[in-house]
Amino acid sequence: MTRQQIIEKHKNLFWYTPEDKKTDISDSLLVETLLNEGLLDDYRELVDTLGGKRVAEVFFSATGRQKANYYPEIYHFFSLVLAKYV
Repeated sequence: MTRQQIIEKHKNLFWYTPEDKKTDISDSLLVETLLNEGLLDDYRELVDTLGGKRVAEVFFSATGRQKANYYPEIYHFFSLVLAKYV
């Protein structure tokens, strides 16, 4: 599955982004949105598409306001998962 296919599949999660701008969604927004709002299968698709190292890099590079965008329980869970398996 490609990055654009993931965005298209989950376009309801990006309802606030105009259709013509959905191709410009950054990796950080994609990772944040799918981890916060998606299912575990969505996480697996994301890792298959972007790669585990890229997902972990984007996730752990979030600081300040970006880090606060993750729900606390989501941040805690994925910090444990990504630290252990990537």
